Amino acid sequence: MDGVERDVVVVGAGFAGLAAARRLREAGKRVRVLDARDRVGGRVMRGNLAGQTIDLGGQWVGMGHDRLSALAVEAGCSLKPQYVQGDKLLSVGGRQKRYQGLIPPVSPGALAGMGWVLWRLRQLQRGVPGHTPWESTKAEALDACTVARWRDRNLPTADGRALFDVATRAVLCVEPDQVSMLAFLHYLAANGDFETLTSTVEGAQAATVEGGMHALARYLAEPLGAELRLDTPVTAISQQGTRLVIQTTAGDVHARRVIVAMAPAMAGRIAMTPFSAEREQLAQRMPMGSVIKVQVAYAQPFWRAQGLSGEMVSDTAVFSPVFDNSPADGSVGLLVGFIDGAEALRWSGRPEERRRAVIESLVQSLGEAAAQPIDYVDQDWIADPWSRGCYTGVPTPGTLSRLGPALRAPCGAVHWAGTETAEAWCGYIEGALSSGERAADEVLEALA
Repeated sequence: MDGVERDVVVVGAGFAGLAAARRLREAGKRVRVLDARDRVGGRVMRGNLAGQTIDLGGQWVGMGHDRLSALAVEAGCSLKPQYVQGDKLLSVGGRQKRYQGLIPPVSPGALAGMGWVLWRLRQLQRGVPGHTPWESTKAEALDACTVARWRDRNLPTADGRALFDVATRAVLCVEPDQVSMLAFLHYLAANGDFETLTSTVEGAQAATVEGGMHALARYLAEPLGAELRLDTPVTAISQQGTRLVIQTTAGDVHARRVIVAMAPAMAGRIAMTPFSAEREQLAQRMPMGSVIKVQVAYAQPFWRAQGLSGEMVSDTAVFSPVFDNSPADGSVGLLVGFIDGAEALRWSGRPEERRRAVIESLVQSLGEAAAQPIDYVDQDWIADPWSRGCYTGVPTPGTLSRLGPALRAPCGAVHWAGTETAEAWCGYIEGALSSGERAADEVLEALA
């Protein structure tokens, strides 16, 4: 590309790659960052809705996301607590109810069942190390059991199973029969517990970034200057003597080390020499979740006058879960939510139809006031060519116990970053940041 060998090339300008590049540059290394997209941020993306700047991708800062919180402070961006005042709405089995707290008011049997399940999950996740779940004494057995099978054994009521499925899809964007208990428990252990993942206050959806999460990605990228190359897909990485040759659509780059900061499924599209059989299999058996992020604007947050928080969950609606995403001054009403799992696959590639379906589901929950939005936008992450899904890569049953160590183990001079490789907070931006720092530290040790 320019004939100058770098110490390190970072492939991917999401938060993991940008964090790795920052740490390496602070250590005095010559770093180039390459990304196939025309922007930085990876699965974080800027959008506009009714005159407001919004996040079309990752947006929440959870409790315990210390790196991300510190980055926001450093960048001069304040955090806005997630709006939670008022009642939530739950629709299960065709019946809609208002409620407050974590567990909705389902039938007594379902309520008791959910309490038991939450307790049992906490007990089970204690035996699954968040950073090395494949070292669990029951790893193979848990990896052979799907979440759906475990659910059927532990939740006797239809309402309880429906509620559990809604939460599972919201967390991982897959159906319960597509993920193993080992992978599920690992995700819980790495992110606190089931309650943390599904909560706003003191949970994974605690706050958002004023100005948008994408502003933090741009802040990290700015010091890179000309060493950041966008619109530059990497097609192959090969070891030639003591250096690596990174082939791109714009020419070759040479480096002593490479950090691939991408989800395994996308990293697997890069031809690698030397070849890692474990990594190749991991790419095939760790597909991305299926999700379409949707945001709808109204002239005002009318649901607040009804005593509602804007948080809604349904086992049948196209659009669920939903949260209030309005600006702090309430000058316009914004709702943000998701079409996930099998429903996302059903509606992917059908933008006009799914818009109508989303509005219809809001009318069913909030009444006719929801029938006249002033603006609408959605992001089909399944159709994004450089993501192929969101929020994260999800190991299929039997994968984590056999191939888990390959998530982070370097392949020659190639190192791995990305939220899927994080030792804690995997699946979140916090995990992406920590994974980039860990990969950079590996490289610095190797180059010392």
